[in-house]
Amino acid sequence: MRAVVTGGAGFVPSHLIDLLVSNEIHVVALDNLVTGDLRNIEHLRDEPLFEWREQDVSEPFEVDGEVDYVFHMASPASPIDYVKIPIETLKAGSYATHHALELATEKEARFVLCSTSEIYGDPEVHPQPESYFGNVNSIGIRSCYDEAKRYAEAATMAYHRTKGTNTAMVRIFNTYGPRMRLNDGRVVPAFIGQALQGKPLTVFGDGSQTRSFCYVSDLVRGIWLLAQSGTHLPVNIGNPNEMTISQFAEAICAELDLPLNISPQALPEDDPKVRRPVIDRAKELLDWEPQISFEDGIKETIAYFKKQLI
Repeated sequence: MRAVVTGGAGFVPSHLIDLLVSNEIHVVALDNLVTGDLRNIEHLRDEPLFEWREQDVSEPFEVDGEVDYVFHMASPASPIDYVKIPIETLKAGSYATHHALELATEKEARFVLCSTSEIYGDPEVHPQPESYFGNVNSIGIRSCYDEAKRYAEAATMAYHRTKGTNTAMVRIFNTYGPRMRLNDGRVVPAFIGQALQGKPLTVFGDGSQTRSFCYVSDLVRGIWLLAQSGTHLPVNIGNPNEMTISQFAEAICAELDLPLNISPQALPEDDPKVRRPVIDRAKELLDWEPQISFEDGIKETIAYFKKQLI
């Protein structure tokens, strides 16, 4: 079996590649390294089932030979990134999606679009089921990412309906774990990095906004189960255990045995107030639900960042 993974040097894609290789699947990883990091796949350098290629998938590309799976994961995923490079982010959702879909169609491969909970925007329905159409500001500062992913979903369904492409879509909720970038702007590395360096934790707004955190190994297991399924419907993959940002800050400080030290900041534009997945579809279709507790996952993540800061 052979799989193509776009954005292969990224945080989540690198963990998916590990899982694929462990299942004896040959992986071709493509990435232009705009936000990816070769250190995430350094351990695979001498792996015979792994092939690396520096490639901007927003430009046309080819992959020789048979392909059984195409996982389209290429996209900036952190607000600090996509606000800096909005055009590249839009291209990742549009041009790159078409190129990846064309490859899957040509090779008669299973295509898996890695979408996002951000397609729900700042939701007016809580928690968020796949049937919810979302509340997205199409001209806001986050729209380059939100609308790129919404377009990617529309393109995926268009290929499925008109060309018979074997497609699947996963909507990824907040994910954390080793290989996250310390300064990528997301709350998990931000809080852990600040706490480890003795800095106050930057809390936007009053800290009452909520997130639900899924450990990366649970996420990639769900993506792999989806790839092996026959469903074409979008599937939420995330942990439904919801906590406020203030509670998350307290948990990080408690784990590190530090006093809570907060630096309040203004809430960013269009920042979602709540986020929690309904995972009934994943349970029913994939027999999937999270297995890693927040306590265990955060210990692993803190240990990883401690090594990065040595």
